[in-house]
Amino acid sequence: MRNIEFVSYDGKFPNLCGGTLTLRVDGEIFETWFCMESGGDWEIDGFEEHIYKGPWSMNRWKFDGFSNEELKEIERLVNKNVEWGCCGGCI
Repeated sequence: MRNIEFVSYDGKFPNLCGGTLTLRVDGEIFETWFCMESGGDWEIDGFEEHIYKGPWSMNRWKFDGFSNEELKEIERLVNKNVEWGCCGGCI
């Protein structure tokens, strides 16, 4: 497995999933955007919104060339360093 380090993520509410993820992979910078899906959810109960934040998963096609083991490490790093989303912040 290659050495993968979290560098930064610039997604912001209300579209937290739409940012640029920057990683260092074996010393080289790797960037991709719109690459994350939230495990959270939302619902409207009458006039009240309920937002449930959840962990991120990676959009596999944005990480072509990474092994499953490397993708799991990227998910671990992202969930450690990026605020969880709700896939409903845009509402």
